[in-house]
Amino acid sequence: MSDLKRTPLHSAHVALGGKMVPFGGWDMPVSYATGILTEHRAVRNAAGVFDISHMGQFFVRNAGAKAWLNSVFSNQLDKIGPGQSQYGFLLNERGGVIDDLIIYQFGDEQFLVVVNAAKIDEDLAWLQQHLAPGVKLENLSDECAALALQGPKAEAIYRDFFGAGAEPPARLGVQVLERNGSSFYVARTGYTGEDGFEFFFPAGSAESVLRELLEVGKPHGLIPAGLGARDSLRLEVCYPLNGSDLSPERTPLEAALSIFCALDKEFIGVEALRAQKAAGVKERQAALKMTEKGPPPRSHYPVFQGDTQVGELTSGGLSPCLECGIGLAYLPVELTKPGTALSIDIRGKRYAAVVEKKPLYKKA
Repeated sequence: MSDLKRTPLHSAHVALGGKMVPFGGWDMPVSYATGILTEHRAVRNAAGVFDISHMGQFFVRNAGAKAWLNSVFSNQLDKIGPGQSQYGFLLNERGGVIDDLIIYQFGDEQFLVVVNAAKIDEDLAWLQQHLAPGVKLENLSDECAALALQGPKAEAIYRDFFGAGAEPPARLGVQVLERNGSSFYVARTGYTGEDGFEFFFPAGSAESVLRELLEVGKPHGLIPAGLGARDSLRLEVCYPLNGSDLSPERTPLEAALSIFCALDKEFIGVEALRAQKAAGVKERQAALKMTEKGPPPRSHYPVFQGDTQVGELTSGGLSPCLECGIGLAYLPVELTKPGTALSIDIRGKRYAAVVEKKPLYKKA
């Protein structure tokens, strides 16, 4: 355990009864005393707050910053301006996913790039290798803390936390606020399928910020939530997990995420994507729902059509809202049509499942 990194909120997690587990080289809370199911339902019905300080924060500045980012990023950054954000990918020359990330633009040539925790060093090295002259790229991951406030009560909590005069950003928007002498980069994004905000701020104030946020949010039903709920929430809405559902061997077209790739512009990996689109993908990621009661499905469990294995789960688990097993898998394209009957092999026994349209969970 001594080799694991700790976020600035590690002591707070322990004090809150967090059950700590290794995750991508970090010691992180999988859940608290409340348990994963309670935390999951709190986010769907009220609000939960997650420590996301383990994620990487790169600041990109100076003339030419946007043009350079656009040349290494799959989406079309020219479609956004200051106060907006965009999701997309860093790709290798084969079109495979190095990482999925969000780029937040908060000034004319000022950007915050948030990357996955396990990919900080790799992404930084890759970006530095392709860096354009004059563009400043800074890794401020160690200086930043970050919280994700998610759930239908998130906006009310935001207003109470920042004060009556603070208007929240629009969906996918970003703003910079001053609070108690600290700068907060606030984005209206998230990884749960609910409304919510992500706060990036100086690491030194992490524990006091979390304490205040929990106190302000208590009347709204806010509770701390861990990695377990984060995973079940994102899986219900079919958000991919890099390293499981996304990998350097799979392209965004195979992951059914072509909407985040601007094939009409030049960026690293685009030629491979254009060729793949012209030829047609042979496999595509699909969402599965178990139609037969059984143990929760997990990643790498085989997926069958009849007696033929046609793929394996890249993610799987129990859906607290749907009350059944769900998962994601790369399947032959002809088997990805909603309604296709399949089965999942769980410890030697096959359980009936069906391909469903994404997202699996939809709010009433």
